[in-house]
Amino acid sequence: MNTLIAISGLGVFCLIAEIFNLRKLLVPVAVLGLLAILGLTVSEFNTPNAYYNNMIVVDKFSVAFSSLFIVLTIFLVALSGDFYKEHPTKISDFIAIKIFLLAGAVAMVSFGNLSMFFLGIEVLSISLYILAASRRLDVKSNEAGMKYFLLGSFASGILLFGICLIYGATGYFDIAEIKDLSSGLGMPIWFPIGITLMVIGMLFKIAAAPFHFWAPDVYEGSPSMTTATMSTLAKVVAMAALYKLLNGMTTALTPTFEMVIVVVSILSMTVGNIMALRQENVKRMLAFSGISHAGFMLMAILSLATAASTLLYYTAAYALAGIASFAVIIYVTRNKDNEDIANFNGLGKTNPLLAAILTASLLSMAGIPIFAGFFAKFMLFSQTIKAGFLVVVIAGVINSIISVGYYFKLILAMYTKEAPEAKQPVPLVYYAVAVLAILLNILMGIYPSFVTNLLN
Repeated sequence: MNTLIAISGLGVFCLIAEIFNLRKLLVPVAVLGLLAILGLTVSEFNTPNAYYNNMIVVDKFSVAFSSLFIVLTIFLVALSGDFYKEHPTKISDFIAIKIFLLAGAVAMVSFGNLSMFFLGIEVLSISLYILAASRRLDVKSNEAGMKYFLLGSFASGILLFGICLIYGATGYFDIAEIKDLSSGLGMPIWFPIGITLMVIGMLFKIAAAPFHFWAPDVYEGSPSMTTATMSTLAKVVAMAALYKLLNGMTTALTPTFEMVIVVVSILSMTVGNIMALRQENVKRMLAFSGISHAGFMLMAILSLATAASTLLYYTAAYALAGIASFAVIIYVTRNKDNEDIANFNGLGKTNPLLAAILTASLLSMAGIPIFAGFFAKFMLFSQTIKAGFLVVVIAGVINSIISVGYYFKLILAMYTKEAPEAKQPVPLVYYAVAVLAILLNILMGIYPSFVTNLLN
């Protein structure tokens, strides 16, 4: 609860900073404030508590994922200073929206009540709608914002309808009460229907097939900083919230529901990877890559009672690799009309460090040792085999091999083709964010127990 209050207070400060002409200090102050909030959050790790009649629940799960979200937001805010320098009078708005988005993210993993969960997801979603359409003179940005808003509103409506049905079946919004009632017999038919509708709404938020059609267009049309936010922070928030929803409201998944998750997981991995092979735009490629990773993450649902630590490790590995890659992508494409792979030709010669970081982040996403992405997939596969779903693991291994094809298409462009232009100076912040994110990813690969033991 203290974390949520502190984040909201920092967001309000960023809004009013414009009044006092503190634009130049805004990014450093926001980063320092988030670091302080991170310390406050970690201090609550071993002190579980509940606030406001169980509306907010602070436990190891919420603290661990909230800490990950804060770290990702620190990286995104740090990059924002240079990215939004073309809008110097609006930077306070952009930073404030990102911090309010973080407040919604924290609420989505700290809820003990479905009403608080819905408030969190709407705060996060509305922030993303605004950021997607933030370039008002850019037709692609307008299209991305409108498409995301319309489809996201439908998904939120389906989600809310599911919550209403669950309330009608149980008489409670409190997930602990709902879980107690769901373990008994004689639940009305609209209870499983409500669960199904909520899952459909969340599958849209994580861009899992067949609810993924919005992602490539929205990722491509949105400003690159917004795409980075959606690809990393928003995706892992939605996945963690889906896991907590199902784990918090049900004692065990029915065989029919498990089969649905199996089908969606395999479909997401396969559609995402096959479509990514055909892409020439880097942001569209990473959109389809994100769809495939959503399929991998859904494997954690199949081991619902024991997969929290594995999901934390996978989401952290994926998000850190994503942040590192987008730090490079934003720099390389910031003065370009598009984000095609051709823009990365010769980057290995003109800027070996950035090329090496982008290569490392792509290899982590592909699941290559020594990066955390390899160990994340290994843990997920091991746990899924123990749960008795070998067919999903076989599909995951095949799709991991397929993914190497499109990741290496970008890597080969950096190292085997000639650069179209001379080397350009790189602001220090891009180096700092990219290096720190990929180092954290590698350290997680070398010492996975540091993360996996947090929730054991």
